[in-house]
Amino acid sequence: MKPSILFIMHVPPPVHGAAMVGKFIKESARINDIFEADYINLSTSKDLKEIGGAGAGKIIKLLKIQSEVAKALSGKKYDLCYVTLTASGAGFYKDLMVVGILKMFGKKVIYHFHNKGVGFEGKSVLTDALYRFVFNKSFSILLSKSLYYDVKAYAPPENVFFCANGIPANLSVKISEKPDNKVCRLLFLGNLMESKGLLVLLEACRIVKQQGHVFECHFVGGWTDITPEQFAAKVSEYHLEGTVFAHGPKYDQKKRDFLAKSDVLVFPTFYHFEAFPLVILEAMQSSLAVISCPEGGIPDIVVEGETGYLVPQKNAVALAEKISLLINNPDIRTRMGQAGKERFDALFTIDSFERNITDILSTAVERQPV
Repeated sequence: MKPSILFIMHVPPPVHGAAMVGKFIKESARINDIFEADYINLSTSKDLKEIGGAGAGKIIKLLKIQSEVAKALSGKKYDLCYVTLTASGAGFYKDLMVVGILKMFGKKVIYHFHNKGVGFEGKSVLTDALYRFVFNKSFSILLSKSLYYDVKAYAPPENVFFCANGIPANLSVKISEKPDNKVCRLLFLGNLMESKGLLVLLEACRIVKQQGHVFECHFVGGWTDITPEQFAAKVSEYHLEGTVFAHGPKYDQKKRDFLAKSDVLVFPTFYHFEAFPLVILEAMQSSLAVISCPEGGIPDIVVEGETGYLVPQKNAVALAEKISLLINNPDIRTRMGQAGKERFDALFTIDSFERNITDILSTAVERQPV
């Protein structure tokens, strides 16, 4: 008889890293073959701009989610309950309501963290007590060993598993299929928000252009805390017309087309909750060199000097230096792209992720958390 698992997790919409991994899990033939799986959507937002907000609509959705969880637990005995728990902020308190129901039913719980922030909030008497309640006799999955510090105060090592994200094959681009290298094409792929380094990259583009380099930088993603008008004003201020382009969100083949036509992914994030960005995996799969920052688990993805560069956060000068280096040296960016593709194939495919996550879930079903 198959072990039964209740998956309570985010799935699109909106599109973000945790939701995409939820989609991969729900559609995984391997997971659904090994386990008797039921799914409840934990999302209360339909748009990126709604995340973190409040309102009557979200309260109604939350109550509906709680009702679905209680109904599922009342009608079936699950061997394990899987929750994509938000680490901190308003999302944590929303998810806490669901965790409370699982604890009330006496269920074995495993949390899958796609962000970080437990260490940011576990300071007051109240938050400390809540985190101790959540982590008590529960398992956790982290995306990288370098993220354990975030939950160390509440989760003993025996209760923690590590599983790197993986992504499906997306018709990855061969080097020979890329356009010629006369103009180096930079790509920013992700939500267009300040903490992802959008304005830092624009400042770096200004510096690089002033140095006399010819290049293009394409921004692909949904608008969040920066509006198209604000972006256009900054492009005009920096005299980057004809060099910098914003395209809004692109999905599936349209997104792959941008990856296919690019040479370097530039992702200078300083987002405090960044854990393991899928956009870097997508770039490596498409043989792009990567320039990013040492936030979250990114140092476990990008190998400094081999598959790309990690620059100090919020440092446009350092970022411009690495961009200029790769513009001037197409052989280096090609070599880094090839090394990144090899690393992706070895560690970050969807097959690797499915094997790891099923092994973890099987172990959690058999074991009891300490």
